[in-house]
Amino acid sequence: MELIQNTSDLAAYLAADDAIDHEHPVVRRTVATLSADAPDAYAYAEAAFTFVRDAIPHSVDSGDPRVTWRASDVLETRTGICYAKSHALVALLRARGIPAALCYQKFEAVHGLIALKLPGRERWVRQDARGGEAGAGAQFRLDREQLAFAVRPEFNEVDYPVLFAEPHPAVLQCLRDAVDRPRLAQLLPTAL
Repeated sequence: MELIQNTSDLAAYLAADDAIDHEHPVVRRTVATLSADAPDAYAYAEAAFTFVRDAIPHSVDSGDPRVTWRASDVLETRTGICYAKSHALVALLRARGIPAALCYQKFEAVHGLIALKLPGRERWVRQDARGGEAGAGAQFRLDREQLAFAVRPEFNEVDYPVLFAEPHPAVLQCLRDAVDRPRLAQLLPTAL
């Protein structure tokens, strides 16, 4: 699948916004900690991926009722669904100058993941830091994708090819409107 930037301006994939608040002190502290053992962009990207996948439980798996949507909140509370975890990973990557995008898949509901573009590489590579039992097989790979879920077109599942510089409005709206995770389950978008 060919991935398509929703803007040609690569700087948009380094920008901060309300959800990808990579200037926030908690994001910066996390970046400093992860950078200590990561001498280059490749090592750092893998460390950031592994941290978000393994150290921040997916709230459905953990049963945590809180809904997070800002990267800083995800890192501080250590909880979030796939969208929120993706916001955190994108913020950690962008804070180190690594272009990162948000992307999505459609299953029964829309699933969030990210793509990154490492120095010296021509193409974007999707990564899925969902983690937990359902996404335990997701790995940081640059040679091929190893995502939490593979789409099955015969069941009308879709890999959306668009790389968003900002969270999709439908995703951001459902996160902001949900008072808790049970309510969030009712608001999840089923398509983009």
